[in-house]
This record gives sequence, C-alpha cells and structure tokens, in this order.
Amino acid sequence: MCEDIYKTISEPSEGFYKDKGSKFYAFAFPVYSEDEIKEIQKNLRKKYHDARHHCYAFRLGAAKKIYRSSDDGEPANSSGPPILGQIQSKDLSNILIVVIRYFGGTKLGIPGLIKAYRVATLDAINNGKIISKTENVNFKIEFEYPVMNSVMRIIKEENLDLINQKSDLTCEITLSVRKKNVNSIIDRFKKIRNLKVVID
Repeated sequence: MCEDIYKTISEPSEGFYKDKGSKFYAFAFPVYSEDEIKEIQKNLRKKYHDARHHCYAFRLGAAKKIYRSSDDGEPANSSGPPILGQIQSKDLSNILIVVIRYFGGTKLGIPGLIKAYRVATLDAINNGKIISKTENVNFKIEFEYPVMNSVMRIIKEENLDLINQKSDLTCEITLSVRKKNVNSIIDRFKKIRNLKVVID
C-alpha cells in the first residue's frame, strides 16, 4: 500500500450492544480534522445529554499517527482503548467512533465493559461500508482568462478533481490533488504565465 492510501468508512454508521440492562450505542463517522471531531461530539452530547458516558476514539491521516481515546468517566482503559483497538484492528483512519452508554443499574466489571465497548464498536464498523481513499491536498489557482486552455489541459491530463470554479476576467479554480503528486502538479501550473497557486 502507498503511504497516502488509507481505509475509512464511506458514510456514518451505527452499532448497538446491550448487557444487564446497560445499552451501548456506537456511532462511527468519517472525519478529516480535530475541529470536525469536536463539532460531532458537541452535537452528540446535546442529543444524548441524559447518557452517563460518551466514550470515544479517533484516528486521522494516512500515516495514522494522530489518534486519541477517552474513557469519559468509565474505569481507566475499559472503554476508549477497546474502541481504538477495533479501529486499529480494521486498519482504519480518518474515523471517529463514539460509544454512548446508558447505565442499566448493574455494574459489568472491567472485562464486561471492555467487551461491551468492543462489540458495540465492531457492530458500527461492520454496519458501515469500508472504502480505500487517497490523502489529498486542496489548493487554488488564480489566472487570467486567456490561459484557461492551458490550465484545463493540465487538469484533464492529470485527471484532477475540480472542487470549485469561478470564471471572470480573473479565474479561480480549487483542485483536490493526491498528496504524493501535489508538488509535480503545482510545478506544471507554475509554468503558466501569471498564474498564482494558493495552498490553504
């Protein structure tokens, strides 16, 4: 596998597990930034404000070096790490999984909790569709209308994803490019007279 290819889920999915009256609702989301993760968590806390625990784990990037888990008040390592363990065992990235627990009145013990969080997480992953994606970089090019043909030729030859386009006297196009190809493609664009490349 190339270093800029990773596996994730195509769209949000859900899972569920029940043990001794406690209910564990798992929610899996494809995500691309920690800001996005915080927004999802905020919305879940608002919607399920009466739940006792919102445990979670996430992993970001094709290199899979950014990851975190939280037990959110459950005994240490009984919930967050088992969720992260399932993400790792399925080799997923750019994914957030939150497992929300409603306490059923009977304690499950550490082994019971580990099993519950693991099974609920796995259910959410299995209910999703796993896909392979490339890690991409977005950048904008600004240019004068007369060089439009040269710009479009590169876009066509390199088979680039065009995200946004504004055509006027000065034109703007936002492109999504596979990370490993970005430098060579930008070099091609820079050869066009008076073209400006803007990377977010």
